[in-house]
Amino acid sequence: MMPAPVTTLVTALISMAPAARDHYGRGFVAAAAGEAIATVRAGCAGCAWGQTGREAAALRVFVDGRYSQHLLLSRGETVADYRITLGAVAPGRHRLTIDRDPTLSAVGAGSAAIDVPDVSILSRGSDDFTAQSMAPILYARPNTVGRFTDLPLVAWYEIVPTPRGRQFRYSVIFSNEDGGTATDRLMATWGRTTDIEFVYGVEVGGDGRILAEQFQGPGHEVPPFKGRHEARHPLLWVSTDNNMVSESGPTRVRYAPAPARFDLRDESREAVMDANPWTYAVASLEMRREGKIADPAPPGHNTIPDPRQFVYVEACGEVGNAALAFAIQISGVRLQPDRVRSVSLQADRNLEWIPSDRGMRQYRIVRDGCFRAAIPVAAGTRAHDVRALRVQVFERPAADGAAPAPPGPVRLTRINKVFMLDEQFVPGPSILKWEGSETIRANGSPFEVPIP
Repeated sequence: MMPAPVTTLVTALISMAPAARDHYGRGFVAAAAGEAIATVRAGCAGCAWGQTGREAAALRVFVDGRYSQHLLLSRGETVADYRITLGAVAPGRHRLTIDRDPTLSAVGAGSAAIDVPDVSILSRGSDDFTAQSMAPILYARPNTVGRFTDLPLVAWYEIVPTPRGRQFRYSVIFSNEDGGTATDRLMATWGRTTDIEFVYGVEVGGDGRILAEQFQGPGHEVPPFKGRHEARHPLLWVSTDNNMVSESGPTRVRYAPAPARFDLRDESREAVMDANPWTYAVASLEMRREGKIADPAPPGHNTIPDPRQFVYVEACGEVGNAALAFAIQISGVRLQPDRVRSVSLQADRNLEWIPSDRGMRQYRIVRDGCFRAAIPVAAGTRAHDVRALRVQVFERPAADGAAPAPPGPVRLTRINKVFMLDEQFVPGPSILKWEGSETIRANGSPFEVPIP
């Protein structure tokens, strides 16, 4: 689902300024009090997120002389748009300035071309304004400052009805996670190497009053938020290597990507990446720089093959207390030596299938809703080589060595997409879409869908 458009209720009157190198300034006028969002159009000469020493130029953003945030040009030399939240502004004239921060820029990064083609002011009375006025400001985790890792790339929000009103739920896509789930298991059970985290939720009554706030803290606990705000923006510090947040922290470098609205009914959170396809490239290049892409890359070693050598699958259903894995049947492509193989239960017993769990029980999906997995294939495989998709159900491993509970059946309702990345790491067209209601039982026949 593409993001809902942001409604600009008051358009800023902007003093035009030409694009600049390493320093940029322009004025804008807010006709009424509101929330300012800027589109920064920038590129960095010689920058390459995947190469040590050339990762990115860091920009500092100021509004009326006051520090707003940093912006890292993670998308490299190509000029690209970065949407950032500037926060609450009063009526009248304002000054936006952006300059290069030499202390946080990569040593081999060239000059930054900077332009701001648009500053929008959202005024009260719309969901867009309400959402932007409460968007979290994220302070960098200490061990990421100057290291070009685990960068918040994209923010989004969803609106969920509650008995007292509505909750605005904010999530962030980080370029990586330095702790938590291993890279190969991430691909098997989430279909990505980015880290996607809910960071902040705020319940709002019908009169616009804030009724309750919460955040996702260390250990994935979700306590009430009692920290500081800047206007109505909560201040959050990324505090763990798997990008949980806290109400305070030691760093002063911060980021404020402007969140877009998404409705993810019948879609996974990874659909936000699909709407921002450049995130695949940034994540892949970071994996390469950090030595997490290898050949060969057997399971259990925290490495993966090139992300362009995966088939990505998204489906939806109720997994319950079972576990689920996909498999694909490839025609005309030699399997890699370390690939785990399984035999088709259909009439042709010579068909070979490549499973997403790679023969490891902990690499299976154990959650309801919409979910993704990514299946590694041999170099040279293309999407048109995929001939069928299989869904198979297993017992879920019990915790702490206890006997596993008998698994119930899985009900599969959707296969949203099956795709591969192109040479530029951009998702290609899906080769399969299916809707229905299929019951699949552990140790029973898998559900197989042919692909023309």
